Amino acid sequence: MTDTNSLGDDMSLGHQVLMGGQMLFVAFGALVLVPILTGLDPNVAFFTAGVGTLIFQLVTRRSVPIFLASSFAFIAPITFSVGQWGLPATMGGLMAAGFFYVVLSLIVRVRGSGFLYRLFPPVVVGPVIMVIGLGLAPTAISMADGTANPSINETTSIILAGVSLLTTLLVSTVAGGILKLIPILCGVAAGYFTAVFMGVVDFTAMHEAAWIGMPNFSLPEYNINAILFMIPVAIAPAIEHIGDMLAISSVTGKKYLEKPGLQNTLLGDGLATSAAAMFGGPPNTTYSEVTGAVMLTKAFNPKIMTWAAVIAIGVAFIGKVGGLLATIPTPVMGGIMILLFGSIAVVGLNTLIKAQVDLGKARNLVIVSIVLVFGIGNMALSFGDFTLRGVSLCAITAVLLNLLLPHAEQEDRFQSVEVES
Repeated sequence: MTDTNSLGDDMSLGHQVLMGGQMLFVAFGALVLVPILTGLDPNVAFFTAGVGTLIFQLVTRRSVPIFLASSFAFIAPITFSVGQWGLPATMGGLMAAGFFYVVLSLIVRVRGSGFLYRLFPPVVVGPVIMVIGLGLAPTAISMADGTANPSINETTSIILAGVSLLTTLLVSTVAGGILKLIPILCGVAAGYFTAVFMGVVDFTAMHEAAWIGMPNFSLPEYNINAILFMIPVAIAPAIEHIGDMLAISSVTGKKYLEKPGLQNTLLGDGLATSAAAMFGGPPNTTYSEVTGAVMLTKAFNPKIMTWAAVIAIGVAFIGKVGGLLATIPTPVMGGIMILLFGSIAVVGLNTLIKAQVDLGKARNLVIVSIVLVFGIGNMALSFGDFTLRGVSLCAITAVLLNLLLPHAEQEDRFQSVEVES
């Protein structure tokens, strides 16, 4: 690999600020998607994305040019948890999920990164990620066909969902340059303007929102059920974190798994997620859209992400931003969700394909089959007042089956080397 350390280092302060704003713009569509779908405050999401990125930079000594924001993997768990135990308890569970990352970082510091791959190989992570996407499919359809919002008739809902979905597809497959990095934003914009033209947008929320205001922060509370439910969900995003570090390493020509080291990047990600939950925001994850923008612009200076984080924190206190986002009709988001949730499932499938997981082997077939049926069938196990279901049950089931079912020792050695290379 070539050393690209100097690329972007000679930028002026003004250029850094502008590039930081562009990086936030790239992340904007995905960043606000999670709070909109889970009922959280988008302004809080901006604040926690900024704070989380700064925490990550502090832990990694500002050496990695990435931006942290809302994680899609937690959409379904957050929605279920809020309905079951309330928002404060859910935030408590998300704080625990962040601490799970911290524990993993400590294990990596002691035993090396190969341990993670042996505990969470592709045959575990792949089907769990597939369940995250497929489990949300009914939600996407109900949003797109008007079921989730009866105030807009079915025909209009389908049209709006179709416009946002088609625009997103065209931009992601045909467009080039910066547009190719913001297909979600383009799709939402096209659907939104169509909705305005059709007269189905209610601007009340935007009119009532103040220009400058405090985000609706929410403090977490301790609830053992929410904590035990949320911790296993963090398994898949934690492993995806390794892939994100490998991706940005490839783009910049540096080996971030060695310096600052996976133990520090995981620690930064975990502390950022816990900090987000302390304010009532969605958990953070590294954004591939921003990594793509880094590759396109060749702006490898981590200071750019510092400015992206600072701008995000500033935007959090502009009340009209949250008010505007609240006016987006449900079908517009539904069209985006059809593609997004399907894409999440495909990421899980691709995890199995890239690792060449042989589903002809009985142990692999058993793990994948059981996890998919448990997840799509909404299997639940109750222990007194506590119920384990969804992604949490699937993650635990996959890990246990992988540990208990016999497999060749050679597999672990091969997987371990692959991660650390």
